[in-house]
Formats: sequence, C-alpha cells, structure tokens
Amino acid sequence: MSERGANLHVIGRWIEERARQTPQRSAIEYDGRTMTYDELDATSGDLARALLHNGLSLGDRVATLTENRPEHVALFFACAKAGLILTPLNWRLTPPEIAAQLQAFEPALVCASPTYRPQVELARALMTNAPPALNLEQLAIELGPVATDHELPRVVDDDGLLIIATSGTTGTPKGVVLTHANCFWTNVGFDLAAPMGGDDVVLQVLPQFHVGGWNVQPLLAWWKGATVVLEASFEPERVLNIIERRHITTMMGVPATYLLLAQHPRFEEADLTSLRRVLVGGASMPLALIETWQARGVDVVQGYGLTEASPNVLALAPEDARSHLGSVGKPYSYVDVALHDHLTDTFIVGEGRGEIYVKGPNVFPGYWNNPAATAAAFDDGWLRTGDIAERVDAGYYRICGRAKEMFISGGENVYPAEVEQALATYVDVVDAAVVAIAHPHWGETGVAFVVAKCDTTMDIVKLTEHCRSCLAPYKVPSQFRVINELPRTPVGKIDKMSLTKLAQNGS
Repeated sequence: MSERGANLHVIGRWIEERARQTPQRSAIEYDGRTMTYDELDATSGDLARALLHNGLSLGDRVATLTENRPEHVALFFACAKAGLILTPLNWRLTPPEIAAQLQAFEPALVCASPTYRPQVELARALMTNAPPALNLEQLAIELGPVATDHELPRVVDDDGLLIIATSGTTGTPKGVVLTHANCFWTNVGFDLAAPMGGDDVVLQVLPQFHVGGWNVQPLLAWWKGATVVLEASFEPERVLNIIERRHITTMMGVPATYLLLAQHPRFEEADLTSLRRVLVGGASMPLALIETWQARGVDVVQGYGLTEASPNVLALAPEDARSHLGSVGKPYSYVDVALHDHLTDTFIVGEGRGEIYVKGPNVFPGYWNNPAATAAAFDDGWLRTGDIAERVDAGYYRICGRAKEMFISGGENVYPAEVEQALATYVDVVDAAVVAIAHPHWGETGVAFVVAKCDTTMDIVKLTEHCRSCLAPYKVPSQFRVINELPRTPVGKIDKMSLTKLAQNGS
C-alpha cells in the first residue's frame, strides 16, 4: 500500500468501470441532448489531464458557478480523477458573497456557465488576487489539447472530492470537505435503503451546489448505470411533463417540491405510473401530502441528513410513513447514531430526547481551513449535528428541531418543529413555520407563519383551538400570521432568519 493510503473507494473509478461495462448506455439527458457513459468517461478524463497540464495539482480547488449541466458532471468526474476538489458555489449569491467564498476557498480556477459568468466577473473585480475564470461550456477548448497518455496522479480514499458551503442559516457559511470515502460509503448505505438499478431514470432538480445534487441519487445512479435527467431549475408543470415523457422512476426533493407539484392543476391527470418512489429531505413531510402522493401510487421515502454527514443519516421506509407519522426513520447502514444529553453529558439509552450525534465513514473530516469550527463540530469522535431528536418505539427517530432554534417559554423548552407538525395537521394549512420572539412575561413566545389552502380564508380562532387540542399551552404560538408563501433558501428549506426578522418587526 502507498504511503498516501488506500484507493479502493475513489469515485473516479465509478465512471471508468461503468463506461467499460455499459459504454453506450445513456448517463445524462439534458435539454434534448444525451451523453453516454463512454462520452462522460472520455470527456472527464481529457478534462482531468488538461487541468493538470495547465498547472493544477493534487488538492487544488476548482470553483464553479452554474445551473445543473452535463458539463458540470464531466468536471466533477475530472476532478475526481485528477485529485482536485470541486467547489460548487451557490448561484443565488451576490457578487460580494461570491468574492468572499472565493477568498475563503482559494480555488486555482473558477468555471462558470454563460448564465452566471457576469456574476463571477463582478466578484473577481472585488478581489485583489482573483483566480482565473473560464467558461464551463467551452472548458476543454479554453484549456487546450493534451496528450491522452498524460499521467494522472494516484488519488486515495481520504483525498478531498467536494467542498460544499453550508447554507449559512445559522451563521457564516463554512466549507464542508467531503472525501472520496465519505461519498462512497454514503452511497453504499443509500443503495441499501433505497435501491437503484440500471433501468432507473432519475430526475435531478436539486441544485448541484448542494450535497443532495450529488450524493442523493445522482452519484448512485452513475455508479449503477442508470440515466439521470438533469433540469436546470424546478418548474412544476415542466417536471410533470418530464415524468410523463421520460418515464421517470424516482426523484429527490424537499417537501415544498412535492407540495408545488401536488397543487398544480395537472397533477391529478398527470401520468405518474412510471414514478415508483420519491425521496424527501430537508424537513418532515406532512401526512396529508404523503397520502396525496401515495394515492397516486408513489412511495414516499423520508429522511434526515446534513452536509457534514454527506448527507445521509436516517431514513424512513415508505411502508412506515403512516404508522410513524413525523418520524424520519432509523440510521442508514454503516451510520451510527446516538442521542446525547447535555445536562448529564451522557448518551441516552432507549427512548428519550437529546442532540443527534453521528459517527461513521460518511462523516466529513472537517471544515476547509477552519480548525476551530472543526473542533467545535466534534465531541470525542462524534459529529455534533445541533439537531434535537426524540427516539421512540423500536428505535425510530423524530426530529424536534435545531438546538439553536429551541426557545424557552415560561421556563419550558419549545421546539418549533414540533409545533410546525401540529400546524400541518390543520385542514386549511398547507405550509407552516414557527419562530420565537421576546415576550415581557414568558421570556419568549412563538410566532406561527401559515400558508392557507387556495380559496380558503384562515380562521385563526379555530387554528388556535386546534393547536391547544394537541399541544401543551406553553407550546401554542401567541401570534398567527397568514402569508402567501414561506421564504426559502435555494435548496428549499424554510428561511427562519427572514421569518424571525418579520416577526420582530411586527410585519
């Protein structure tokens, strides 16, 4: 074995071996174009050699700003083969924010699609040592030709593969480094929970700057020889049409994805017979919405994860959706999960409530160039998630909320996720979120933001009575505000920071 370690679990091998086995099978479909596995392997190999020939070396970062595109996938596998670290940036960031991340991650190169090249140039203009920028669509041409026998380095399991910036909903974004081994093992566990085969057709709408844009279905699909239909953005009507036309078998989204699809006028008549399974992440899916999809013959697989765990931690089998309402299931294979009680500094045995701790080969090694944040993320080898969960009957987990979102009302702990689940069961509520504000008597109190069903006038009195019927008095929000839609982050999670500002401003 080399001094650098083993290379049994490197991701570059996946596309090479798949191209050898099924070279003419469709790997990617995008905007009427098809890329075969042979083409994806050859293109990524040429890019890997060209990047190294142009001065990049093992461990260098390659930043990107792009919508979902096949060229981005080819660059991902090029980085995997060359030992480079793909660093996809959020295309919703402003130029100053992009400049700050480029400064933090110090990429050797930044590649942008035509759509986002102007933002990159504005960001580079704000920097003193800006990295060179190239066009993602024309990357091979701009890098220039390289001999096919140009030697590639020996990439090992613990080399970095991705840097994913955290969403920043709890503070300044940090760069989560994910290794080849992290991505390998999270996909092994994922395949055991939600198996995929070469005949699957996967619809990918999650953005590729998010860990779910790679490790929740796409990478597994390319490992297994399936076809991935890439979409640059999520548009409900277009997605329904694609499901019908391309006979999509599975897809991943957040609850809002499936809510918007279910609310579309064409949903009831759309042909969903090919769609056997949908995956949900980011938050628990309301039972009514699960039932809506199950009524169309589609299994719903809920789960829980975080970027630092690559991201898969817990999964709920579709047959458990009704019997374990609100649960996110049990740990994936090769993932250890524990609940930690901070009051006693001990792990909870059996049923109980505490912070989710995670350990396993899927857990990241640390944040990019941030040893202090890395040290704070771990406790004696366990990843501290910051999420509070309750473990109940037979080992199922239920998310209570973020530890930092928890507030204290009249001396009692209140977890917004628990209140949100109660709101979601009210007949006229289609979406809900709860945040805390200061209260002169109780210390803190909850403010509920709710979205009503179309053509429905929300009866706040009845909604309050509903909450009182299923929640302890101190958990019932003191204010209810009806809004047209909840603000969300680019990956569909509810933007609690924006709601907190609205609550505090009284608007």
